[in-house]
Amino acid sequence: MNRLSRLSSAIALAAIASTVTIPAISAPASAATLSGGFDVGPGGFQGNFNPLAATGGFTWLSIYYEPLVSYDEKLQKVVGVLASSYEVSADQRSYTFKLTDAKWHDGQAFTAKDAKFTIELAKNPKTGSVLAARLTAISSIETPDDKTLVIKLSTPSASLMDTMTKIMMLPEHALSQIPADQLAKNSWWSTEPIGTGPFKFIRYVADQYVELSANADYRGGKPALEKLIDRYFADPAAAISALRAGEIQFTYVDSNDVSTFKGNADFRVIEGESFVVNYLGFNHDSPIWKDLRVRQAVMYAINRPAIVQSLYGGAAKQANCAYVADHLVPKDVEPYGYDPERARQLLKEAGWDKINRDKPITLLTYYTTPLAANVMAALQAMLAQVGINVTPRAVDTPTFNSIVLNPKPDVAQFQMIYAGLQNGPDPSSINAGLNEKQIPPAGANVVRARMPDLTTALDAALGETDLTKRNARYQDVCKVMNGELPWATLWVANRYGVVSSKAKDFVWTPAPGGGPYQAHPEKWSLAE
Repeated sequence: MNRLSRLSSAIALAAIASTVTIPAISAPASAATLSGGFDVGPGGFQGNFNPLAATGGFTWLSIYYEPLVSYDEKLQKVVGVLASSYEVSADQRSYTFKLTDAKWHDGQAFTAKDAKFTIELAKNPKTGSVLAARLTAISSIETPDDKTLVIKLSTPSASLMDTMTKIMMLPEHALSQIPADQLAKNSWWSTEPIGTGPFKFIRYVADQYVELSANADYRGGKPALEKLIDRYFADPAAAISALRAGEIQFTYVDSNDVSTFKGNADFRVIEGESFVVNYLGFNHDSPIWKDLRVRQAVMYAINRPAIVQSLYGGAAKQANCAYVADHLVPKDVEPYGYDPERARQLLKEAGWDKINRDKPITLLTYYTTPLAANVMAALQAMLAQVGINVTPRAVDTPTFNSIVLNPKPDVAQFQMIYAGLQNGPDPSSINAGLNEKQIPPAGANVVRARMPDLTTALDAALGETDLTKRNARYQDVCKVMNGELPWATLWVANRYGVVSSKAKDFVWTPAPGGGPYQAHPEKWSLAE
């Protein structure tokens, strides 16, 4: 049995002028209240209260919701939260979870029936769940008693535990009467949600803030803070201004903001790997990308070393597939060094003048920071030099998702995307964005990649039960990605957060999607 512990810019081709806007309404504050811009930056998902639909924002959601298991704060191992232990059968088709004693915020007991109810919601695409396609291997869910949950699979799935970290438990008694197809946009999420976490939902003031209060009955003891506030900001610059003014105690920052905080005793800079690969995604439903030579030309046209050094300050690693970890990248992959002349030649051979020539190509992104805008401008200029005319369009995450996850999308709105996808801590997580079986509405393969060799390689890696062979399987995935280019892979960058030195025992990890991970918010406090 695996026992789980609960504690367990030289090339800047464009400059963006940021207007700092502070919300007109400020959340109530006191010495026992910690406020932050928790949903600012690529780990956030401002305005989303539904964990089933969350592609980010888990830093905040996991303060009042909890999963059965989560990653530790270093993102190195899976640890227990609402599960005190689990067993995996020898054939890796049966997972048995033993549940801890916990209560919902309304006082009712959390049981295995709630866990079964939640996983069934997550499996059902009618609920708006973004996890449904990841759970298709589940053949049955059993509850032998109130403290035992058994998940059985039709075939082994190496990604199951990683997926389980993202499934926030939900109360059956509060949600069972809402029809599945009405759940996604139900007002319950933003007016009266209940979880099992250390803080309870109090109120949401539209476009201003969300307020939580300490859960005095939390099984780990009453939290040190009385309240937590998630402030909403129009952009990262506004959040940084609020942090400097002492209005909030935490926010995400870009790498080019870090130098202004380092060495300042009033703040602590937190840095870490993002486990997110940034890429230019080709919409494979658009005919302009059908020829592999065109996709190769995009790779050769981009001076990735220059962008990494000048815009990211060196805090990023080039990626030639979804991975950058040495044990997952074969030695013989094509490095796609900067070679604009080769890019032009490839486009000429492919007949680019007839395919598209200089017609504008919409480049859609949900990254709205000044750094992202500069990166997009650099990419735009480099592609223009070889004859590819892209027009960047930055939107908020909900708008982005509504466009790319639409079962019948308008290809013209996103012929290309600049995005990021989780490639760790477990390498299987990349499957959601590349497997042909994950094309929306089934999953998150938003580029609509239909590459049999890639799907075969991903399926083989996911089904590999011998842990000693898994790395080789993911190297096969890397080889196919590198050769067939479902994306123009760019880099994996570090991420940064800044917290006031007044915040004590505060844990934040630059996790993909904001986590979740064990942050122990019940221990957070704020010095006078």
